[in-house]
Amino acid sequence: MKKTVLVLTIVGLTSVVTFTGCDSPAQKVENAQNNVTEANKSLDKANADYQTDIDNYRKQTADKIAANNKSYADFKERMEKEKKNIKADNQKKLDAIEQKNSDLQKKMDDFKASTKENWEAFQSDFNRQMDGLAQDFKDLQSK
Repeated sequence: MKKTVLVLTIVGLTSVVTFTGCDSPAQKVENAQNNVTEANKSLDKANADYQTDIDNYRKQTADKIAANNKSYADFKERMEKEKKNIKADNQKKLDAIEQKNSDLQKKMDDFKASTKENWEAFQSDFNRQMDGLAQDFKDLQSK
């Protein structure tokens, strides 16, 4: 009798633990739906942050390119006062710099962000080219 009561008690406890510890299929579906909803919210926020980053970078770049154009125009005015041979040489260099500036503007306008990795690679390359352009102009002004 003691063995029967002990066996029934163990079976009963095991049954209680089994049924209370397992989720029903409906609970599993609900948990999965909640996980999907949370993941979608996180993805939407990440995409919004990503797009904001791109938009801010585009605006900063447009401002830099506009400032470059103004600097080039100011430099052209100063060049008008120089000797003809110096002026011609500087004009060729300035034309090349202005073309690079225009090409960078076009490159920025044409860029379509597909993935964050592509964006980061583009941004890195673009910054390097902008820095090179600024250095070229600085070198031209120092002559």
